[in-house]
Amino acid sequence: MYFLTGWPRRLLCPLKSEEEPFHVQPSSQRFYFAVLSETQLSVWFSRPSVLIVSYIESAKASSQFGFYQQAEWKQDDSMIAVAAANGYILLFDVVGGGEDKYLYEPVYSKGRRGVKVTPGYKEEQCAPALSLEMKRPIDLEAPITSMQSLQEDLLVSTADGYLHILHWDGVSNGRKAISLCSVPFSLDLQSARGGLCLDLKGVYIRDMTYCVTLDGFAVVLDDGRLGFITPLANRITQLQGVWAADVTDGTCVAVNNKYRLVTFGCASGSVLVYSIDTTTGSMQLSHKLELTPKHYPDVCNKTGAVKLIRWSPDYSVAMVTWECGGLSLWSVFGAHLICTLGEDFAYRSDGTKKDPINISSMCWGAEGYHLWVITSREEAELVENMEEAPPQTQQAGILQFNFIKSALTVNPCTSNQEQVLLHGEDRLYLTCGDPTQLSSGSSESPHPHNLPHGGEGSPTHHPSPNSTLLGYKHWHVVQIHSTYLESNWPIRFAAIDTAGQCIAVAGRRGFAHYCMSTRKWKLFGNITQEQNMTVTGGLVWWNGFVVVACYNFIDRQEELRLYLRSSNLDNTFSSVTKLHSDTLLLNVFRDMIILFRADCTICLYSMERRHDGPNPSASVELLQEVSMSRYIPHPALVVSVTLTSVRTETGITLKAPQQACMADSIILNLAGQLIMLQRDRSGPQLQEKVPVTSSIHLLLPFCPPVVLAQYVENVWTTCRSNRKKRHLLEALWLSCGEAGMKVWLPLFPRDHRKPHSFLSRRIMLPFHINIYPLAVLFEDALVLGASNETVVYDSLDVSSRQGRESLEGLFPYCTVERTSQIYLHHILRQLLVRNLGEQALLLAQSCAALPYFPHVMELMVHVVLEEEATSREPIPDPLLPTVAKFITEFPLFLQTIVHCARKTEFALWNYLFAAVGNPKDLFEECLMAQDLDTAASYLIILQNMEVPAVSRQHATLLFNTALEQGKWDLCRHMIRFLKAIGSGEMETPPPTPTTQEPSSTGGFEFFRNRSISLSPSADSIAAGKFNLQKTFSMPSGPSAKGYDSDCAENMYIDMMLRRHARHLLEHVRLKELGCFSAQLDFELIGWLCHERTRVARVDDFVMALKCLHKDFLWPFPVTPAGSISSPFKNGHRRTVLSQHLLKSQSADSLLNSDMDTAPPQAVARNSNHTWLDGLGALGPTEPTEMDTALSHGGPQTQEAFLSPLTNKTEECSIGSATDLTETSSMVDGDWTMVDENFSALSLTHSELEHISMELANKGPHKSQVQLRYLLHVFMEAGCLEWCVVIGLILREATVIKQVVNFLDSPEVPHETVQSVRSGLLGVDAWASTDCLGYKPFLNMIRPQLQKLIETSVEQIQPEAFLPGSSNSKLAEPQPGGPSAEDSRGPALLGLALPLEPPGGLGTEDGGVPEEQEEQAVDEGVYDCTLS
Repeated sequence: MYFLTGWPRRLLCPLKSEEEPFHVQPSSQRFYFAVLSETQLSVWFSRPSVLIVSYIESAKASSQFGFYQQAEWKQDDSMIAVAAANGYILLFDVVGGGEDKYLYEPVYSKGRRGVKVTPGYKEEQCAPALSLEMKRPIDLEAPITSMQSLQEDLLVSTADGYLHILHWDGVSNGRKAISLCSVPFSLDLQSARGGLCLDLKGVYIRDMTYCVTLDGFAVVLDDGRLGFITPLANRITQLQGVWAADVTDGTCVAVNNKYRLVTFGCASGSVLVYSIDTTTGSMQLSHKLELTPKHYPDVCNKTGAVKLIRWSPDYSVAMVTWECGGLSLWSVFGAHLICTLGEDFAYRSDGTKKDPINISSMCWGAEGYHLWVITSREEAELVENMEEAPPQTQQAGILQFNFIKSALTVNPCTSNQEQVLLHGEDRLYLTCGDPTQLSSGSSESPHPHNLPHGGEGSPTHHPSPNSTLLGYKHWHVVQIHSTYLESNWPIRFAAIDTAGQCIAVAGRRGFAHYCMSTRKWKLFGNITQEQNMTVTGGLVWWNGFVVVACYNFIDRQEELRLYLRSSNLDNTFSSVTKLHSDTLLLNVFRDMIILFRADCTICLYSMERRHDGPNPSASVELLQEVSMSRYIPHPALVVSVTLTSVRTETGITLKAPQQACMADSIILNLAGQLIMLQRDRSGPQLQEKVPVTSSIHLLLPFCPPVVLAQYVENVWTTCRSNRKKRHLLEALWLSCGEAGMKVWLPLFPRDHRKPHSFLSRRIMLPFHINIYPLAVLFEDALVLGASNETVVYDSLDVSSRQGRESLEGLFPYCTVERTSQIYLHHILRQLLVRNLGEQALLLAQSCAALPYFPHVMELMVHVVLEEEATSREPIPDPLLPTVAKFITEFPLFLQTIVHCARKTEFALWNYLFAAVGNPKDLFEECLMAQDLDTAASYLIILQNMEVPAVSRQHATLLFNTALEQGKWDLCRHMIRFLKAIGSGEMETPPPTPTTQEPSSTGGFEFFRNRSISLSPSADSIAAGKFNLQKTFSMPSGPSAKGYDSDCAENMYIDMMLRRHARHLLEHVRLKELGCFSAQLDFELIGWLCHERTRVARVDDFVMALKCLHKDFLWPFPVTPAGSISSPFKNGHRRTVLSQHLLKSQSADSLLNSDMDTAPPQAVARNSNHTWLDGLGALGPTEPTEMDTALSHGGPQTQEAFLSPLTNKTEECSIGSATDLTETSSMVDGDWTMVDENFSALSLTHSELEHISMELANKGPHKSQVQLRYLLHVFMEAGCLEWCVVIGLILREATVIKQVVNFLDSPEVPHETVQSVRSGLLGVDAWASTDCLGYKPFLNMIRPQLQKLIETSVEQIQPEAFLPGSSNSKLAEPQPGGPSAEDSRGPALLGLALPLEPPGGLGTEDGGVPEEQEEQAVDEGVYDCTLS
């Protein structure tokens, strides 16, 4: 409602005086403030807040009259009455300074127009020069205790028990005095007629206030009793009073005219709020305003007596201060908003306590934007010493607190109810997102000037217009146009449209509007038009028009005007309708306007947008007038008026959502009472079977009003309809202050059944929320609000302050934070309590798609569990079983229960699971539903509630399931969990990991940490004696280091891991096997060595090849039509092209391959230099980094082998090619370079086509890396059959050749040789019939295949196949040779080494060093060049 902002301001007084001010009193319009010190009366202006005039009493007069005590303004601001200590009333005339006499005038910058058009212009924006003239003093012969200004009279109470009625002119008719003893008092007016009177001898009135809407005086007597005095028959000389029962400690009083409430401060520190019963006239306690021990345990009983109560000008909030100091703000019906006795207001940043600020007087400024506060005498001395005052000025001891308030306080129109709109004296705060977010669906950072000082958080993604109101922490701050503010301050009304894109504000005269998309204000071009109208009943947006209820000063006529937003702001573009009486409130429902007038009449108008001219126009037509004078005692009591489709009658069914379009009811907030008038459908107009058109329907009369609720501050309803969320959209939402919120919810029969006759059609459900509601998002089931936050800056006090505390140190900096709260769980719970489970289910199902619906369910379980499980007394009818049964209707039941349990104390678990079921059963349900993460959470519950054996059993189940589904993160946690059970570490549940390993790379994580060493030397290939001993090349992870083979748990886990690996290999799921090994630190090579002759065999090469193609998204090779005559069959051309492609790649591509490799080089031997000579011209322009990558001084040209790749359209070809394009750095970054080089090479179209076909025949880059890794693993483990299969899919002849050489080794079993031979023959047969793309490659490895066939046919001993001299020296390990670890990789994985004719492998001495050769191999393959 109201929110503090920034730091308070301190006002400077230009006059030197020893006296401190102690009392401030505002004029009726709050433009002037009378400030009293002991002998001085000063008048201050509101904006700018400056001293206008000061009257200083002479010493002689001061000794006669006594010191000043309090002041009161006449209603028209023309006089001030001052009460002096010796019983005198001093009357002062406030005299204007005449024409053009102003103390302050605005100074315009050069070239800016000074607006001096209208006669009253200067008074409205400059501080006028006033003077004070004292009239004849009036001696009342007794100390004055209280004064109250009436229209023509001044009411004064004195300490001798008399009430004096003075005329403001001080002479006419003299004065009347009424003794308090002559006023009859009773508990109500009915018993007063019987003559009951209390003895009031010696009692006087300590404080009194007049209430216009109750037509009486609220009084506090000096003995602490409270009363309310009303004049009889409108004669102020005849009075009667009523007591407040059982109260004897009253200290002060204030009245709320809008809500007809009388508030009394008490010595106990509480504020009692009374209403007056209209039938008996008795005072009835409505509610209390008091600090609760829950929120303020330190100060709730130590505040002292209430010193002052001040209602804001719009009567929506009350400010209270106590004898011990401090300020506290409450809404009308007791919602607590701000208190300065706690948190940052009461404590410094180092934890030391501050003294609360002590206040002697306070009042609200114009429209409630400021609170003027005068600190007490001791406080004033402290304030004076806070800072060194500038020369010739003195601290006046006046502080100004700044507030911003909700637009609903004065303009409660429908469009303001779904947006949070706050306005301060010169700026607006909005919650809506950017228009760019509405259109694009993505958030953009707001402009710097739109961020408030305290805004935190960052903009988030906004998928829908409604959700722009959620999650967006920043306020949109709009500065009100200074030109408009200068002459029209203060802003009185503000309205925003339903889309949150247009805002209109109205000040003292005229109005202006702002568009969020263009960030521009529109003001009246003709300032005379602006100054000739004032907005009286508010303003609202409708369909691109601003609807304004205003008073026209020229015609002296109340009018309803509609201005088009898109055109200039001018009366020529407006539609004007004359009104008969002053408009107090205005609202819109669809295409209808509802007005509430000062004669207590409600008028309904229809609006229609027309396009008959160059600009759209609007026509307004009166539909109906409803007189409410019988029900409304005073027009000022109506807080809001709303037209709505909500109604109570029996027509509510699920079949008729179109009723939401009809204006069925009028809802009035009458001083906190919610009154509804429904249309009367029982009349003859319905019995005559006349077709009910919309116009006839709207003219139906209204029934007498019905009271729906009490203590209502705000009402929310919507004109939208949504068949899926009718409960929320057709409900009525009420804010009831301290009592929280209420919702008047419709109840629908299910499945179109006939409604029960005994069931009500609607139900009122109360619920508490922790924020003050400012907007309701109906479909999103959210309440939006705002709250005050504070930031301490007392560290800004520097030594230059000489140890004195500044305002910044005394007060924290106040910001306003956006807040929101879910309320759905409250409503569902209330329905379940009332046995309306069916309605609760309908409502919950309609909201199940909301992103925070699981949180709603958790909250409901949690709140009920906390209440029931911690209750000290047995609960006869517990709600938790009902809630548990209700949640089982939704698929998120299992998650809800376990999340709630893990956020609740362990002591409450037994109570929870007694209601929802055994956690073992719930765990098994999770496994059946394949919800493993939730099952893992239940495992932690079981671990705390069951014996370790049960936990181990369930953990094993979950571990096996997680392995099968490839949930590696969960598997790692389960391994740790099982080990902890075995080692007795289960007192605490296993901690959740803070970071999860990324699984996007497919799981081959160890490629990051290791490099596969490759050697170019063919000598290292031990073809004669093949070493197949068990080797472990995996880096040992953290789990491996502490691996204890003697531990039964570890053996048990190892057994499960091996069993899963066997399962994967049996089903040819190599990709999963690689992920499994990398993610779980499984020693794959060692295990494969054990399984080499068992499960690591390949029974069907063709099936395995097909599985790999599918698993790794690898396209089947295809044969181009012109492959026979392809120019790339010419080895000369392909050499240069291959070399050039390799040299043109960027080094960055290797960062994506997860291997420590660098750009390759193509090493080739060729006697034909035709193309190389052409390339020589390009050489100098090549990047020199390539030369640094080479270890030799000059590049060597060697024959690079080009695998013939063929093309046959397969399903995965397109997808794989796309993947390749997205991942390959050559295609991404360096295609332009390749393209330029190609043009230099003058390639033909067919050559380019062949290159693109080669690219298409390669699989995704990631798959290539993974396959090569697996090839390396299988080579090290000696699983030669799998090496052949992977060599086939990669179409690497080198691999096949190596394997065939290894098959000569005596250590290779004969079965393996037979298997490889038959497998290759089977692939050849399959390729001949089904996949011709493999034929060129199979033809290339024909010599190896032939060698295999010969070997098996001749049955020659393996020793006979030892190679010649070049290989014989490597038949045995040499002492100076490389170690097994160094030579193993290169020997087995020489994938793209220069391939000789089928005689064997060899290279020149002094070949490229090992690391660079490795780089050449890897990079050449990864980026799919022609290698």
